[in-house]
Amino acid sequence: MSKKKYTFLGLAIAAAALISLAPSTMAKGGKNGGTQVIYTGDIAKKVIGYNGTTPVKITISNGKISKIEALSNKETPAYFNKAKDKVFKQFIGKTVDEGIKLKADIATGATYSSEALIKNIKMGLKESKGQSSNSKGGKRMSR
Repeated sequence: MSKKKYTFLGLAIAAAALISLAPSTMAKGGKNGGTQVIYTGDIAKKVIGYNGTTPVKITISNGKISKIEALSNKETPAYFNKAKDKVFKQFIGKTVDEGIKLKADIATGATYSSEALIKNIKMGLKESKGQSSNSKGGKRMSR
């Protein structure tokens, strides 16, 4: 490999390391305007779905929830997809305060995944406001 390729590879590795060490909330543009991105991996690590944690990435643009993405998890794909399809659309377009107060419906047959996603989203929204995200996710009961 040439010296340029080694330099590029080194920069790419350094960038990946910085991203992995970044805090669970990353904001661009502040809380009241612009875009704020919340990762719930660290915030909600005790929130358990059926097979484990269900972290999400929440994008808030101009004070409204514009996008929610599921991150890597061990949930059964068919049930998890049913849960995220039902849960995510209920939050999109809401303000942060509306999302925190929302009594979201769960997907029938995907109760644990739905409940975990709702908790993750609400904890992320509270974090975006600088509020404490104290939760007792703990263990789940059997299906």
